[in-house]
Amino acid sequence: MRKDFELFTSRDNLLRISTYSENSPEESPCIIYIHGFKGFKDWGYVPFLCDLLSTRGYFVISFNFSHNGIGEDLLNFTELEKFANNTISLEVEELNEVIQFYRNGAFGFNPYNTKIGLIGHSRGGAISLIHESEKKNVNALALWGTVAYFDRYSENQKKRWLENGYFEVLNTRTNQMMRLNKILLEDFMNNKERFNLLKRISQIEVPILIVHGDQDLTVPLTEGMKLYESSNKDLCELYVVEKAGHTFDIVHPFQGSNPKFDLVAEKTIEFFKKRLN
Repeated sequence: MRKDFELFTSRDNLLRISTYSENSPEESPCIIYIHGFKGFKDWGYVPFLCDLLSTRGYFVISFNFSHNGIGEDLLNFTELEKFANNTISLEVEELNEVIQFYRNGAFGFNPYNTKIGLIGHSRGGAISLIHESEKKNVNALALWGTVAYFDRYSENQKKRWLENGYFEVLNTRTNQMMRLNKILLEDFMNNKERFNLLKRISQIEVPILIVHGDQDLTVPLTEGMKLYESSNKDLCELYVVEKAGHTFDIVHPFQGSNPKFDLVAEKTIEFFKKRLN
């Protein structure tokens, strides 16, 4: 059963959150899904995945970061000014607040099963890495198609970004030109050590599952391999999905699952079964 919540952060930013559970959520391990850049909690496979996880005995949380560009219309980018002013630091902070909402009973019950797993897709996986390396308050991480670095721009692009005050990216799905204000670039520049993802993953002391498609054109498989090589091999596993892209060949609007995504979901459920149950 899905329930929707609107909760405010300590900065008074609105988080739209969905929870999924079958029964006895207070007794169930919790899994939180973290979307990536230009992602959102109702994109494509996310509700399907969350519902599947809940049928396997988990209390599941998905949410929109406050500045991900999605507002009251849960399926379209209508808050482009917020999107323009988003930062990595803000997303790390908000992930921690979602965990605290859960632990403090904001979803209608007080959990006494304290185990938490995170599924982070793309940039969401990087947010999960930074969070866990700093807070050390979850029990397992599943990183899907996760970036190995944030600096994905040329020196000329960054120079023009600072000069103009913004940089524009095209959302090829919606054909919207989406602005990124220089606050994001300044966040990168001021937090180079904090945002060093290869260093961050080496500091993680809980089990990690890295899942990556070998035909991912958005975040190449080499980045997943770099994350794995930097990790503690006793705690980390790399699972490569053959002939799969960045979203494991799922599209939005959702048109059903496929064998590749089914493999990813079952592999992830198997991982959490070992680590959380």
